[in-house]
Amino acid sequence: MKKVIKLNPSQLLVLVFIVSIMVGTILLKLPFSTHQSIKWVDALFIATSAMTVTGLATVDPSSTFTTLGQFIIALLIQIGGLGIMSFAVLIFIMLGKKIGIKERLLMQHALNQTSVGGVIKLVKYLFIFSFTIEMIAMVFLAFRWIPQFGFSKGLFYSFFHSISAFNNAGLALWPDNLSQFVGDPLINIVISTLFIIGGIGFTVLVDIWHKRSFRKFSLHTKLMVVGTLVINVIAMLFIFCVEYSNPNTLGELSIGKKLWASYFQAVSPRTAGFNTIDIGSLDETTIFIMIILMFIGAGSGSTGGGIKLTTALVIGLATISFLRGKSEIVISRRTINSGYILKALAITMVSIVFVIIATVMMNLTEKAPFIDLMFEVVSAFGTVGLSTGITAELTTIGKQIIIFIMFVGKLGPLTLMFSLAKPSKEKIRYPQEDILTG
Repeated sequence: MKKVIKLNPSQLLVLVFIVSIMVGTILLKLPFSTHQSIKWVDALFIATSAMTVTGLATVDPSSTFTTLGQFIIALLIQIGGLGIMSFAVLIFIMLGKKIGIKERLLMQHALNQTSVGGVIKLVKYLFIFSFTIEMIAMVFLAFRWIPQFGFSKGLFYSFFHSISAFNNAGLALWPDNLSQFVGDPLINIVISTLFIIGGIGFTVLVDIWHKRSFRKFSLHTKLMVVGTLVINVIAMLFIFCVEYSNPNTLGELSIGKKLWASYFQAVSPRTAGFNTIDIGSLDETTIFIMIILMFIGAGSGSTGGGIKLTTALVIGLATISFLRGKSEIVISRRTINSGYILKALAITMVSIVFVIIATVMMNLTEKAPFIDLMFEVVSAFGTVGLSTGITAELTTIGKQIIIFIMFVGKLGPLTLMFSLAKPSKEKIRYPQEDILTG
């Protein structure tokens, strides 16, 4: 009698993602997807990058892939961004089938929720919000790109970039990404609005939609809204000041374009991956700040990656509380459970370990400056997609390392979080003993 292998929700999510990436790889390797044949490792890299909504590319998507190939990439981005399990639930709903506890547990893991309650309703809102926002954005982009490229190409470019932006993928159909639109208000506003909305988290969007008053928002929503605003403003001012006189980035631009470029490049590292200036020409100080922004990432339950903004905020607030001699974190008359502090610390430490190991391995296999290699690794882990220009020059081993890190960045912290969220009840309690720290 055959033994049935039972997978927990985390394992099943990983398996489904691997299968989806493999299918995407095969589709992108077929002759109808490319103008010229590409290596299997490059097809795997692009499929992984699209499914994990990262945006790194070892080949130029604009010249390498046919329109059908680019459509497949957009489809992979959409599925990866909104979640495979979300689409599965949508199909179940459309077929009128009952969604059981197993499916709800999978959705709980996939959407990074703390309970199964309300996850199906969240999926419905997810699709309504996503498709509506993408369609509206596509119309706005079409007004700009149809006159420039013609109806069919302009409409397809609007379709592709609205999906890529909302899902925080960062893939663009130009070799220089969006650099030619550095001072274009419409492109800057539409694209940045898409990836900010996509990166703030679906639970936050639903909360804002229903309550529409900051005082009534949940603590999570308040932290995300205020944290996103503060971190974006600080990053914009920093980039504007540091890069102001850099002739290879902002130096040659008018004051208006300087402001647009500073704004766009400040909000993009939070997992979006688009760029309107040459990342490889940025000052090393700016590069390092972007590494921090990419590591922090977007919001929980969003299309973005990273350790998540709320994770970083909880660790920061815990540190401030300790320095002020307080034993609890109290925000807006709410106390944060100590269990969440432990999870935040665990997620951050495991993420740091992955980044360090991958960076050291890349430094051994690749011939590139250390800061560029670290930037590439953190960009992959945070599913950002920004690069200093070394992606296409990576060795086969280097590409495989980045593929793995993109995969870990998309699923690792998420699945780890829910495995840590299950408390183990000890039957035996041991006496406490102090240790020296600090």
